[in-house]
Amino acid sequence: MMSAKILIVEDEPAIQELLAFNVEQAGFQAFRAEDADSAWSQIHSHLPDLILLDWMLPGTSGVALAKQLRADARTKDVPIIMLTARGDERDKISGLESGADDYITKPFSPRELMARIRAVLRRHVTQMPDEAVLAGGLELSPASHRVTGKGAVIELGPTEFRLLHFFMTHAERVHSRTQLLDQVWGTQAFVEERTVDVHIRRLRAALEPAGMDNLIQTVRGSGYRFSADFNQRLG
Repeated sequence: MMSAKILIVEDEPAIQELLAFNVEQAGFQAFRAEDADSAWSQIHSHLPDLILLDWMLPGTSGVALAKQLRADARTKDVPIIMLTARGDERDKISGLESGADDYITKPFSPRELMARIRAVLRRHVTQMPDEAVLAGGLELSPASHRVTGKGAVIELGPTEFRLLHFFMTHAERVHSRTQLLDQVWGTQAFVEERTVDVHIRRLRAALEPAGMDNLIQTVRGSGYRFSADFNQRLG
């Protein structure tokens, strides 16, 4: 983890310099970009292990860039931490729904930022068993990071992939948001419970084209459950 490559996409020179200094002080490699074009140029030169992405960028916004990164085969699994001065809950949800794995509001302490970077990297490198998982008509392969349902490939970001893997390996059980945070994000994560709801929505949206979004069920007052019963009844 100490040699992880971190791309900082920030258009304000003073903030970019501060972020790069702290990233390098923590033992990571820092690469810099001031807008979407220069970010893609850096990505083509050296694929980062994590991207610190400012919301307010000139030209293409950070939210739009996050969506592009998630849609690109090369960068769809790279973790993204969104940096922004926006603290409104709707803005947080918008940032997460664009594909960000975490969200930090300015001003923030270097210590908090480094803790969040390490937490996201730790989640990303935690290895799953290589065995493919079959449940509810879905097949998930950790080795190839591939999910198929009814013969169609289902595209998932890294957090949704981990969330679905956990659900499929613990089917028919109800899990609270706190339990999901512990199991999928890890006990060291700096993530609010509301974040779980956002990622559940993203997971359902990815499953919907295959007609499999009903596999993820909301249990009112308790949490969420992965259940194949609904699809089996339909079949």
